[in-house]
Amino acid sequence: MERYDTVILGAGAAGMMCAIHAASRGGRVLVVDHAKAPGEKIRISGGGRCNFTNIGTSARNFLSSNPHFAKSALGRYTQHDFVALVEKHGIAYHEKTLGQLFCDDSAKDIIAMLMAEMARAACELRLRTTLESLERLDDGFAIALGGDGAARIRCRQFVVACGGKSIPKMGASGLGYQIAGQFGLAVTETRPALVPLTFGEDVLSGFRDMAGVAADARVSCGKAAFDEALLFTHRGLSGPSILQISSYWREKEPIRIAFLPKQDVFAALRASRQENGRRSLPNTLGEILPKRLAAYLADAHGWAGPIGDASDKKLAAIASTIQGWDVMPIGSEGYRTAEVTLGGVDTSGLNSRTMEARAVEGLYFIGEVVDVTGWLGGYNFQWAWSSGWAAGTAIAERTG
Repeated sequence: MERYDTVILGAGAAGMMCAIHAASRGGRVLVVDHAKAPGEKIRISGGGRCNFTNIGTSARNFLSSNPHFAKSALGRYTQHDFVALVEKHGIAYHEKTLGQLFCDDSAKDIIAMLMAEMARAACELRLRTTLESLERLDDGFAIALGGDGAARIRCRQFVVACGGKSIPKMGASGLGYQIAGQFGLAVTETRPALVPLTFGEDVLSGFRDMAGVAADARVSCGKAAFDEALLFTHRGLSGPSILQISSYWREKEPIRIAFLPKQDVFAALRASRQENGRRSLPNTLGEILPKRLAAYLADAHGWAGPIGDASDKKLAAIASTIQGWDVMPIGSEGYRTAEVTLGGVDTSGLNSRTMEARAVEGLYFIGEVVDVTGWLGGYNFQWAWSSGWAAGTAIAERTG
């Protein structure tokens, strides 16, 4: 029977961050993961360059049944704290757009940084290792591990950092939710988030001709709206604005697309009419929108003939449609391509300062498995760093 102060399930962003801080006062910490390498989601993120945080991070950038829950961890370990760690390790980075920070070279630099910090703190890591059983004891937990790191272990603290259901080809599953249920913690509804949206054949038949076309747009659903690029695909719509709104969209709800959200489209059309009234409406629209998109909209709405023949009323109606086009998704591409899982372990059962289960001493939940889901743009990584730090610091105070 092996003994550790803390065992952490999951060698991802949150798990490794937690391990570093849990071991900071000499506690014996073991991290286990079924994967063959640590930080696999970090490795593939941001096109291989890892959008590791966002300089504008605040609690308003997250969805949760309790919008206040994330404030404590985010406020005590901030994006600036993580940037300082990145700079300490000499990792070059840059800001892309909207506060998003990326590695100049490779996401592997972030993994190497975390591994170096874990080594410095004398954390142990076992890969290709599975959790076979977890049992509550009076003074901690009894664990059975399988795979390459098979063992029977006792520990005082157990941390669930195994993520959600997104990207199952990398081994994602509902294991974290099962553990929560085993110990009586509630789990909110889970669904794919930051995911492309799909459409019925009546809409998709037109979209296919525009596959690969990107355009600036404001995409909204209910009170939520995002001004970022939109991309037409063979399966529907993607791009940053669509991924963002997918976290807010629900079945049988339309989304509204406003192309050229920062332009006065009516004024642009009037100016074009005055400049060359003989130009056709589709060709005129093709000067302010991608040509294939302009042709699709003109054909779908019967916008034909010279622009010189169009009245102000007609131009205003065209502008209104371009900047208020309602479409009805039928679903999403699901967990297969979703960047994160919306929902998770109900925050009402967790201490927001320590991430410990209120009813089960020594049991912690951090990262994506918790019902805290960030926007696209580095926010979910910051939640991983902050929640991992919060739990790790609390564990160190207890074990140290």
